[in-house]
Amino acid sequence: MADRRILDLPAVVLRERLASGAMRAIELTEAVIARVDCLGTASTGFTWFDPGFARRQAASLDQFRGRGRALGALHGLVVAVDDTIDTAWIPTGRGFAPFDGHVPEKESAIVEQLRSAGAMVAGKTRVAELGVGGFRGDGQNGGGSAATRDGAAAAVANGVVPLAVGLDGGSSLVAAAASAGVTGYRPSFGAISRRGTLDLVPSLTAPCVFAPDVAGVALIAEALFGFDAADPATTLAPHPRLLEHAGSPPPVTPTLAFVRTPWWDCASAEMQEAFDELIAALGERCFEAPLPQIFADARILAERVMLAEMAKNLTGIRQRHAAALSQALSERLSEGDAVLARDYLAALDWRKVLYAGIETIFERCDAIVTPAAIGPARDGQATQDATAFNALWTFLGVPSVTLPLLETPDGLPMGVQLVGRRGEDARLLRTAQWLQTLFQQEMQG
Repeated sequence: MADRRILDLPAVVLRERLASGAMRAIELTEAVIARVDCLGTASTGFTWFDPGFARRQAASLDQFRGRGRALGALHGLVVAVDDTIDTAWIPTGRGFAPFDGHVPEKESAIVEQLRSAGAMVAGKTRVAELGVGGFRGDGQNGGGSAATRDGAAAAVANGVVPLAVGLDGGSSLVAAAASAGVTGYRPSFGAISRRGTLDLVPSLTAPCVFAPDVAGVALIAEALFGFDAADPATTLAPHPRLLEHAGSPPPVTPTLAFVRTPWWDCASAEMQEAFDELIAALGERCFEAPLPQIFADARILAERVMLAEMAKNLTGIRQRHAAALSQALSERLSEGDAVLARDYLAALDWRKVLYAGIETIFERCDAIVTPAAIGPARDGQATQDATAFNALWTFLGVPSVTLPLLETPDGLPMGVQLVGRRGEDARLLRTAQWLQTLFQQEMQG
């Protein structure tokens, strides 16, 4: 009989038990299978899950440990990856009917890193059509509930897996994590290789990881960081010890900068009231930093880059499978066709200007604090502003993390987003852990 209570333990505790031999990989796997059986595959966020395949992986990992071999940082941990990430032996449908049943010949860099760290891939989680989540809502590719659109966040939120990975090209995954009530972390652009993924927007796309807590996202992200010659966005440099930094106390009390952004009016009344209370509670540890009006164009610029690169990189699919594309996506690709080269290149140039403006804020704080979404996710709601508080950070390539610290009076989660300097991911996660601990202490007090 599987003990499903195992899945209530934090990922770092599970890792310690698996590494010490106090728990076997098959025990954790059986708990996952039992949870999927209880909830039903459709409710768990999975689009593909095979209990037999999971058991075979777990048995292999237990045999490996039994031989006394060196163990990876994620040995025995069950991880879900979204359906835009290539997995050998497992179908990768990419949310697109013509690709149903397609099994890639090679693993993606993400899955290679997971397997080399000793993790087992439990299955594939659902994504929107061709993984497209936009800067605007349209009901099919950018609107609706972020929690229901993204299966990776849902798999963690439902307690099916302790860790998950998704590919974020349209700035929607941090909002999805916030709506699902889990911790979502989008590292600095180029920190994790995208080789073997459906990378439709190479100037913006970055993998995003999910876990119930900060330590969990630090654990899995550290295993994925690294250089890959096949991805020009990565760099040949040492990567930070994310888990160690996240678990260490800050040398001085962090200072946060509250940035409303030009889209503050898009936030729901519940979100605005909750943030007013949060900022008041932080007191002298937080100051408000207004952004110049020029930042209001960031979403337009980001969308221009996204649509132009999508139109280019989906040319082959449009030629072969035009009839299978939804009307909404076809219209967006037509918009991308209309973007002039000079406008696309100018949009990319604007990133330097806007980042310079953000740098002046980072000189005075450890992290920026801002909403992770416009408000709680409610069934049936669709909005053109779903990713209003995410597009700027995606466009600038800075790391961001959402913490499930707030909720509505009726219990719906709302995320608090922290944003850091490029390359200062370890500092950002340490600050996030500090804020989470501070919040928990004040709630208990």
